[in-house]
Amino acid sequence: MPLKSSFPRRCGSFARRGPRKGNYLDIQDASGGDSCTSEEEPTFDPGYEPDWAVISTVRPRPRHSEPTRGAEPSSPRDSWAFSVSLGELKSIRRSKPGLSWAYLVLVTQAGGSLPALHFHRGGTRALLRVLSRYLLLASSPQDSRLYLVFPHDSSALSNSFHHLQLFDQDSSNVVSDPYSTTFSSFSRVTNFFRGALQPHPEGSAPDLHPAPDDEPEPGFEVISCVELGARPDVEREPPVTEEEWARHVGPEGRLQQVPELKARIFSGGLSPSLRREAWKFLLGYLSWEGSAEEHKAHVRKKTDEYFRMKLQWKSVSPEQERRNSLLHGYRSLIERDVSRTDRNNKFYEGPSNPGLSLLNDILLTYCMYHFDLGYVQGMSDLLSPILYVVQNEVDAFWCFCGFMELVHGNFEESQETMKRQLGQLLLLLRVLDPPLCDFLDSQDSGSLCFCFRWLLIWFKREFPFPDVLRLWEVLWTGLPGPNLHLLVACAILDMERDTLMLSGFGSNEILKHINELTMKLSVEDVLRRAEALYRQLTACAELPHNVQEVLGLAPPTEPRSPSPPASPLPLSPTRAPPAPPLPADTAPQPDSSLEILPEEEEEEGADS
Repeated sequence: MPLKSSFPRRCGSFARRGPRKGNYLDIQDASGGDSCTSEEEPTFDPGYEPDWAVISTVRPRPRHSEPTRGAEPSSPRDSWAFSVSLGELKSIRRSKPGLSWAYLVLVTQAGGSLPALHFHRGGTRALLRVLSRYLLLASSPQDSRLYLVFPHDSSALSNSFHHLQLFDQDSSNVVSDPYSTTFSSFSRVTNFFRGALQPHPEGSAPDLHPAPDDEPEPGFEVISCVELGARPDVEREPPVTEEEWARHVGPEGRLQQVPELKARIFSGGLSPSLRREAWKFLLGYLSWEGSAEEHKAHVRKKTDEYFRMKLQWKSVSPEQERRNSLLHGYRSLIERDVSRTDRNNKFYEGPSNPGLSLLNDILLTYCMYHFDLGYVQGMSDLLSPILYVVQNEVDAFWCFCGFMELVHGNFEESQETMKRQLGQLLLLLRVLDPPLCDFLDSQDSGSLCFCFRWLLIWFKREFPFPDVLRLWEVLWTGLPGPNLHLLVACAILDMERDTLMLSGFGSNEILKHINELTMKLSVEDVLRRAEALYRQLTACAELPHNVQEVLGLAPPTEPRSPSPPASPLPLSPTRAPPAPPLPADTAPQPDSSLEILPEEEEEEGADS
C-alpha cells in the first residue's frame, strides 16, 4: 500500500529479514514501481493502519511467498536501508512544527543516531502510535518533542497509573459521563495486560521448552470439563443491629462468640449506627479478644504514636521541604487527590471542609508510617469511607492502616499482586463460565484488564457510597474465605453475561459497557450472587487444586517460576517526584514528570 509518509528517494515500511529474536523496525527502499510515487499518492487515512507492522521474530508465521534471498540489490538507494531492534532504542526525536517536512530521528542505547526519517505528507504520529503498542513512549520533561523509550514492563505500568488518569477525574464526572472520564484510560492500559498475562514468548526463557498456542497460563492447571452442580439460591439477612451486637459483649467488655458474629456481618452487614465501633474490630485496630480497659489503653498508646508520626512532617520547615523532594512530592500528590475525593459527599463538599484537612493529614502521616510504600494514587479512595464512618482522625488512621495491610500489594512497584489477582480472576471465570471466557478471548478482552480498577480499590468507584460501606464490611470478615472480592468480580460479569455475549460487542464496546455500570449495580444482588458462586464451586468434588487455593480450600503450592527482578526504582513514580539524575552510563527510567504519548492533533502538511 502506498504510504503518505515517505523519505527522500525512498519509502519506509516494516519488513521481516530472517530469523531474529525480538521486535525490529526495518526501513528499506520501496521506491520501485508505483508504490512510492510522491505525485500520485492517495491521501493518508488515519482511520486505518498504514502498511507498517512491527516485526516479531519470536514466533514466525508461514508466508505464501518469500522474497528472493539471492544477491543484494545493486540500487544505490539500498544504502539508505537500515534495521534496528526496538530494544536498542533509547529515544525518538520529533521535528519542530513549521520546519519544512516533518522527520523523526531514532537514537540508540549506545548514543548514536540513525538516519532521519522524513515524512513528506504526514505520518510521524501514525508511526509513533504503532511503536507505542510495543514500547512505552514518554515525552521528556525538558523537551516535549523528545520521546524516551521504555519497555512494557511492570515498572512502566506503575509509572502509567498517574498518566492513565485512573484517579484524576472527579467522582461526579465518572457518574455523569463514565465513558469520557475513564474508558480511554482502560483502553490505554489494555496493551500492557495483554502482554503481562500471557505466557513468556519463545526465546525469553531458554531453559523452558516452547509452549504451544493453547498452553494455559504459567502456574495454572489445565481446566477441562469441570462439571459444576446447580447454583444454589442464597438469601441475604438483615444487618446486625446494636442490640444484637450488645448480646455478644460479655464481662469486662470482651466480645463473645466472635465467629458467629463475623458470620452475621458477612450475611447481612452492619447497621449504620454500629459501624463506627465495629469497623475498628474488622480492620484490626481493636482486638476481638480484648477487654474494654485493654482497648482504652491500646487507644491511648496508638494516639501517642500517631501524633509522634504526624509531628515528623508537621515540623518540617519550608526550607527543609524544598530540599526534600520526596516529601514535597508526596504532599503535592496528596493535596491534588484529596481535593477531588468524594466531593459529592456532604462530609467532604465545600472548599474549606475540615474533612479534607483530615484526609490530607492522615495520608501524609501514613507516609511517615510506611515510608517504603508512601502515597500512591487510589489510597485517598480507600481512606475516605473510613474517615466518613469513624469521624476521628486517630481511629481513622489506624483503621486505614489495617485496610492497607490487606491491599498494600495492589500499590507496590512490581504490580505482581495485581497481575496475580487478574490471573486468579481469570482462573475462576474459566471454571465458572468457559463460554464467556472464550467470548472475551475472541474479542481481545481475555486479559480482563477492564476489571483492573475493581480489584485495585475494591470496587470503590463502581457502587454508590452507602453500598461501598456495606460491601467492604462484608469483605473485611474474611468469610467464607480469602479472595471474596474476586468472586464479586465474577458475580458482576455473570450478571452482565448475556448483554456482553448477545450484543455483538467488540473489545471497545466491552470496555465501554463495563465502565458504564458505575453506580448502576445493586450491592445486595452482587453479594448474593458471589456467595452462590462460592457455594457452587465448593460443592464440586473435582475442583482443580489451583482453584481450591484461590478459594482458601487448599494450602498454596510453592511458586514454579522465579519472581521477576525488582524494579530499580525505590518508589513508584506515581507516588513520588522524579528520582535524582542517573549516571551517564545508566539507562534512564520512567519518572513522574514523563507523560504518555499525548493525544495531539497533527497537521497533514507539516506533521507537527
